[in-house]
Amino acid sequence: MPVETLSPESAGRGERDPFEACARAAGGAPSANTERAMRSDLAIYAAWCEERGVPALPARAETIAAFIDAMAKLRAPATVRRYVASIAAAHRAIGSGKTARSEAVRRALQRMHRRKGRRQEQARGLTGALRERLLAVPGDGLIDVPNRALLAVAYDTLLRRGELVALQVTDIVEELDGSATVLVRRSKADPEGKGATVYLARDSLALVRAWLARSGVRDGRVFRSLCRGAVGEGLDASQVPRIFKAMAERAGLPVEVVSRISGHSTRVGAAQDMVADPPSDGAGAPVRRSRSRRQDREIPRPITRRSMDRGRSGRCGRPEARFPAPDPRYPVPPGGPERARTASSARRGSSARAPP
Repeated sequence: MPVETLSPESAGRGERDPFEACARAAGGAPSANTERAMRSDLAIYAAWCEERGVPALPARAETIAAFIDAMAKLRAPATVRRYVASIAAAHRAIGSGKTARSEAVRRALQRMHRRKGRRQEQARGLTGALRERLLAVPGDGLIDVPNRALLAVAYDTLLRRGELVALQVTDIVEELDGSATVLVRRSKADPEGKGATVYLARDSLALVRAWLARSGVRDGRVFRSLCRGAVGEGLDASQVPRIFKAMAERAGLPVEVVSRISGHSTRVGAAQDMVADPPSDGAGAPVRRSRSRRQDREIPRPITRRSMDRGRSGRCGRPEARFPAPDPRYPVPPGGPERARTASSARRGSSARAPP
């Protein structure tokens, strides 16, 4: 398939057409989410330029700098930086990439960061304690079963919401010990689909099996939408944070906590648990669950399997530590599971090195 090339002259024929041409020039290289975000960002930029009667592509550096100053008053710094990245990509497509890297653009970004800062508010982590709190909420309706399985799998595997809803029934392979391996066919860190395997703990697999048995799903997507008791063909990724928030509300978590829960919360919570209680390979060597699964493949498979099973998200060799003590700020409802960390504390004490 021939790759379309653009020139500044051909790109400048219209205010919105250039961005369609830039998308065609990319030849489908970006992911669908990236292309969707870029299309939205560039539409906002093109409309802003059109209102002021200035060319959007190719643009002068002063135009992009003025756009940054205007958007900095309305949008978060991270959003404005994404706008600039999309504008830069459009200019690179026509061979004018230096425009977005100019001194005027750099100074406009500095002005924004000086006024508003660079810090982003992190999603509220759904740690092991909160995970148990959400799973302990009573309920046996058709919607409760898949929601529990979704939360458990998300925490165990650290998958992003798009990767989570893309899981197929055949991707889950049960092991003899009652746990399972999960094939992640494609991810943000693996756009070319080399694939990676992550581990699913026993109780999480039991929740998945309960959902599959209840829904009658035998193949295709694991997680499905529900409408008046009817099981759909798949679950949209945008529904994952809504489900987590609904579970948190039912568990009685404070409003300020629920408002900060997102589809990223299980990844944040699992990472926080691993920082608080670093995993090891059973011989004292730490096992790192990296952000990129391409790095995970460098870890020997037996270590990765144990680290993802015993102690959830990498608490290798300490199965009793997988159920941490509930957070005192969010006590487990009456009748919920009670977990003790006596054995874990004893193990830590026995493994402590004696002073010389």
